[in-house]
Amino acid sequence: MHENNQALLIEKDDINLVIVSGRSGSGKTTALQALEDLGYYCVDNLPAKLIPDLVNSLLQETQRKVKLISVGVDARNLPSQLLSLSAVIDSLKALHISTKIIFLDSNDTTLMQRFSTTRRKHPLSDSEHSLAEAIGEERQLLQGISRRADLIIDTSQLNIHQLRELIKNNLSKEDKGLSLLFLSFGFKKGVPIDADFVYDVRCLPNPYWHNELRDKTGQDTDIIDFLEKDELTGKMINQIDCFLNEWVPHFETSNRAYLTVAIGCTGGQHRSVYVAEQLKQRFQSRRRNTHLRHRELAP
Repeated sequence: MHENNQALLIEKDDINLVIVSGRSGSGKTTALQALEDLGYYCVDNLPAKLIPDLVNSLLQETQRKVKLISVGVDARNLPSQLLSLSAVIDSLKALHISTKIIFLDSNDTTLMQRFSTTRRKHPLSDSEHSLAEAIGEERQLLQGISRRADLIIDTSQLNIHQLRELIKNNLSKEDKGLSLLFLSFGFKKGVPIDADFVYDVRCLPNPYWHNELRDKTGQDTDIIDFLEKDELTGKMINQIDCFLNEWVPHFETSNRAYLTVAIGCTGGQHRSVYVAEQLKQRFQSRRRNTHLRHRELAP
């Protein structure tokens, strides 16, 4: 890159670049569409080494000032391009370009089902590699990117609308500071792979064993009353609150942009929903960029 181009980049310290990556079938196209809705200039499947050139080219546009840029980078890149991505990111950050990586993933079973349903060809599958082998190979190929990701989203249990909403909540221009997500889930369907903290609330009294409560959720008054009768419920919520209230600011000051706190019970219907709701209410009064999602409840 020429010296005059470097000077141009350094002056533009209000540029936001979002790199969207992840395994094929995990929802990268949907994520890029959501970013377009937020005003990002989006380019998919760009060779990693060309990202600085794209940013620099857009910065030199005089008719339209582009400050929000998103690039899709995945296994369709050549291996040498993927290996260069880490150095590319470091060089952009050195030039005062705010750069974030969103990595999308799903469990192998879900990815297999999605490819079977759409009948699309996996980019790494061929006559010598089955779909299952291609999915496993892709995980290894993108491991370096996932390790550097600022936000990892598990899309296994998300539909298109939920993923778009999640992207918008995390990257909306109106949001400020670290984005804190409280996520309820059921252990019987697996622990969310994108969780930063996981709290197990299965030790709390279980409404499932009461027939009149079984079909309700942690959002219903009967469940709330049932759980609040036991002092352990309030004690657990207070201790989780205390821990997060102490440590979330430290993650924020270390330039962490996103934090997912997963609350799990057996089925993800009662206890985890209630506890997540309570924590969201408490933190929403302190932090504007606080969100809530119940993985096992119908949207």
